[in-house]
Amino acid sequence: MAAAAARCPGGRWALCLCLCAALLPRPARGLTDRLYCGRRVCYEVLGVSRQASKAEIARAYRQLARQYHPDRYRGEPAGGEGDEGGGAQAAHEKFLLIAAAYETLKDEETRKDYDYMLDHPEEYYRHYYHYYSRRLAPKVDVTIVILVTVCAISVFQFFSWWSSYNEAINYLASVPKYRIQATEIAKQQGLLNKTKEKGKNRRSKEEIREEEEEIIKDIIKNKIDIKGGYQKPKIYDILLFQILLAPFYWCKYIVWYCWWIYCFTIKGQEYGVEEKLYIIRRYMKMSQSQFDSLEDHQKETFLERQLWIRENYEVYKREQEEELKKKMAMDPRWKRYRRWMKNEGPGRLTFIDD
Repeated sequence: MAAAAARCPGGRWALCLCLCAALLPRPARGLTDRLYCGRRVCYEVLGVSRQASKAEIARAYRQLARQYHPDRYRGEPAGGEGDEGGGAQAAHEKFLLIAAAYETLKDEETRKDYDYMLDHPEEYYRHYYHYYSRRLAPKVDVTIVILVTVCAISVFQFFSWWSSYNEAINYLASVPKYRIQATEIAKQQGLLNKTKEKGKNRRSKEEIREEEEEIIKDIIKNKIDIKGGYQKPKIYDILLFQILLAPFYWCKYIVWYCWWIYCFTIKGQEYGVEEKLYIIRRYMKMSQSQFDSLEDHQKETFLERQLWIRENYEVYKREQEEELKKKMAMDPRWKRYRRWMKNEGPGRLTFIDD
């Protein structure tokens, strides 16, 4: 402090100015071992100026790389600096420094950050952030990764739905009720008679059985409307199409909501059948596919009891809960479970044989 005061005559203000000047980092101090070329200036490493073009930088890199590449190094190159000698190890370190300088200056954005660091060495943390954010940034475009992931999920989703749908068809084909009906329809359409051909086109019983099975399954597919989780998959229900069609669905919902407010809130119109069923479905917290899977007589019961009115729905909900409690009380399985919970319980370990 005294030495600084001796060098800064003129009072306290001059002393403060001198101290500030001494504490401010100089451009050389902005260079650190962990960023870019360390404490060496990348331009000086390649022997080019800051105004050098990309072609000049690439030319300088190729020349130095040929001299200091470990596979081609055969001793101290002519004109080499004394502090850069030391044999193959020094040449290897020199080559790494040259490569780091070239990687820094060949990219426009990285070179811009490096030039900014040379001009503003005091912004220490900013330089660290930009340097490591570029080094740790993913090399592949994130958009491509997201697109590939969505496509993979969509393909898996579609084939999974097809598998569930085929399982439902195979199950219905094994149920006598649906199998007999499908067989009768096939006989009426003359599909089963075509499978029993004679002469040269005669086939084995196994082939005929397989073809008849396919005919029955096709009739079940066409005649039975499977709903819920086992319904026939549709291409626009997969994730990819849902994302692509999301703006359309949002616009459609906004238009519908404005129409609903205008018709039933402002004008006070009475609800139609579709509107009543929509309100009931919202009260029941069911999705559209779940609500569509209900039987028609259930929906008619909802309308007869006027469940679109909140008070009526609350009464209906309490009745359903009471009915469920009665069923559970009369169910032998629930009786055994309650008896077990009362006598034994889950926390007791016994060796009593059932």
